[in-house]
Amino acid sequence: MLGHWRSHSEYQSYLVENIANFYKEVPNNVIQYQDALSKLYILDLDPLQPVLAEHYSNTGAPARNQPELIRSFFLMSEQREHSITNWVNTLAHNKILCVMIGLSPSEIHNVSSYYDLINRMWLADPELEHDYEHSLHSFRNKPKKKLGKNQKQPPRHPDIVNKLVSLALEGKTFESSPELLMQHIFAKIGVEPTAKEGRFGDTENLRISGDGTCVNSGGSSYGNKVCDCVKNGNYNCDCPRKFSDPNARWGWDSYHEQWYYGYTEYILSVYNDELKCDLPLYLRIVQAPRHDGVSAVVALAEARKLYPDFKFGSFCADSASDNYATYELLHEWGINAFIPLNEKNKGHYTYPPHVTVNENGVPICMGGHTMVNWSLNHDRCRVKYRCPLATGKIDSCSCKQDCSQSDYGRCIYIKPAWDLRLFTVVPRKSDEWVKQMKSRTTRNESTNAS
Repeated sequence: MLGHWRSHSEYQSYLVENIANFYKEVPNNVIQYQDALSKLYILDLDPLQPVLAEHYSNTGAPARNQPELIRSFFLMSEQREHSITNWVNTLAHNKILCVMIGLSPSEIHNVSSYYDLINRMWLADPELEHDYEHSLHSFRNKPKKKLGKNQKQPPRHPDIVNKLVSLALEGKTFESSPELLMQHIFAKIGVEPTAKEGRFGDTENLRISGDGTCVNSGGSSYGNKVCDCVKNGNYNCDCPRKFSDPNARWGWDSYHEQWYYGYTEYILSVYNDELKCDLPLYLRIVQAPRHDGVSAVVALAEARKLYPDFKFGSFCADSASDNYATYELLHEWGINAFIPLNEKNKGHYTYPPHVTVNENGVPICMGGHTMVNWSLNHDRCRVKYRCPLATGKIDSCSCKQDCSQSDYGRCIYIKPAWDLRLFTVVPRKSDEWVKQMKSRTTRNESTNAS
């Protein structure tokens, strides 16, 4: 059962009182941890108590100092220590670090307590995972064929996005993942407090972006052979092997144009203009070959349930999500789509365009000029376009006499309902579209450069 939970205010009082004593003796011993101290001081773990209580039994000896144990994981990460055994040994010889997590050296947890908490937070059967990790698995050669620049791996199941969208529209979510509790923890102590500070902007109209990034595995792609092929002179066999990371797969890194062995991390984030950085809203690790268009549907469905008090006003993604099923999903959920057209899919419409339009869904006037986006009529669900000559975008037009004689110029109205993919509510190349996509492009370039 979950034992006594020391409140955040109690921890803050304990921290200030004890750190002050260390500072009086040797200030530099405290100053070296000032960044970590600031983070721990504001890290409020109180919202986790009801979330974690469900994962402890109602009988038995109470689990001691659980908020301190969670705080210890944060400090361990801050100190860039990856071995729990080494970390416990470090705490035993460093009183300041013990005080920072809220304990005295005699109260620190043993190694098994750390692994017990991991097993509670990771919603998977430890025995099944152990058996899977220590069983034999097929060897997968590194793919030889390279894809093009910015080209994504195609979905392994071509119709999978349509099926997932159908399930999402029925109200079904995809919550069997072992990291589900971790998602809730991240939401409670990371996202929701940040939203209350206004860092995400208007939570009634969030502008979210979705994208995947490559995560290399630390395990070998070759595995360990257990067969006798080498003894028989066969050094290139494809026999099943043991892998230190059996879940890792080969995936295509479209930015660096190379294959990598590991996973894909799919992230939903909100760009903060003031801080000039992304604030993550949702994170999930999937297999490396998973198509971003598949991950996007799953992420949106899970995020909407994870944050019932948030409303997503727009979704910005790359052309991996350029498919009719995703546009339908966004339309049904009242989310504006900011998705560039896939070069390979241009011209593929659900229905023939009602007017002559370019590749971005913008009407072309009889003189061959791109018309000017003027306004969105929410009541009538249509977008208004005006004559480029009348709006001063061009100096002359050969068809002026054959077109409208009005000084206001000819107007054309486009209804997004005609083709959700082609005629987005916020037209492609409009000022709002460019602004939204520019922030996403800037973010991705800085991320890739790092």
